[in-house]
Amino acid sequence: MSTLENLSCPIDAAPLSRVERSLKCEHGHTYDLAKTGYVNLLPVQNKRSKDPGDSKEMVAARQTFLNQQHYFPIVKTILSSWPKGDLANGVRILDAGCGEGYYLNEIGKALLDQDIGIERTGLDISKWAITAASKRDKGVNWLVGSNASLPVPSERFDAILCLFGFPVFSEFSRVLSETGLLLLVESGPDHLIELREILYPSIHDYKQTFSEGVDGFELVLEKAETYVFTLNSQTEIEQLLSMTPHIHKASYDGREAVKQLNSINLTADIKLRWYRKKLR
Repeated sequence: MSTLENLSCPIDAAPLSRVERSLKCEHGHTYDLAKTGYVNLLPVQNKRSKDPGDSKEMVAARQTFLNQQHYFPIVKTILSSWPKGDLANGVRILDAGCGEGYYLNEIGKALLDQDIGIERTGLDISKWAITAASKRDKGVNWLVGSNASLPVPSERFDAILCLFGFPVFSEFSRVLSETGLLLLVESGPDHLIELREILYPSIHDYKQTFSEGVDGFELVLEKAETYVFTLNSQTEIEQLLSMTPHIHKASYDGREAVKQLNSINLTADIKLRWYRKKLR
């Protein structure tokens, strides 16, 4: 079971202590645990909208799609590329932007099967994502929160995973241990190219993010993973589309063209970059 220990008050950064079904700080701020075991550490004043992050419908589509294991090769590549030696003594992991918890759940199962000691924390700004995640895996500390202000003390984690998310490197550096690892996973130039060619009149040139490096981190390993998978129904295609930004960006004509498909072969093109925190 998750412990929800060693967390910080998102208002004043004071340590949080567990009191029955709540977390409380010394200044009287209280955060109740949800029925499924997660805690919301995103104060109203830190929200940019009433219901930030992915909607309930987007989360449901993503969960259904990912449960079909089309993206499991990404999990395998994360595990095989993990810098050697960093798992030997166990690892405290933060999935920063964890969504509905698929990747953290699968990584946890694989590491536990190898008898590697792990503590997992998943954080997302969407309460719908964390609600779904907390039903998936009871062994994770699930938090509603923001990467811009992580509700944890400094040097809390040994590894941070940011998969298709929005990294905040200053906060990642703060909460990583002295030589902690950061993994960025992003789409490559040909990711879902077959679908994008239907959705858009033209494809924009690919621009790699953080090509000049990341302040406070050194690049340890860069790896690409490319493979082909097949969606065999309009339902599966719609689930994939609903979990991507393309559902909002694509033209009406493009979305209508996709509705005519009953199957499609798609390229998954993923870029992984492992970084290590620089010593101060």
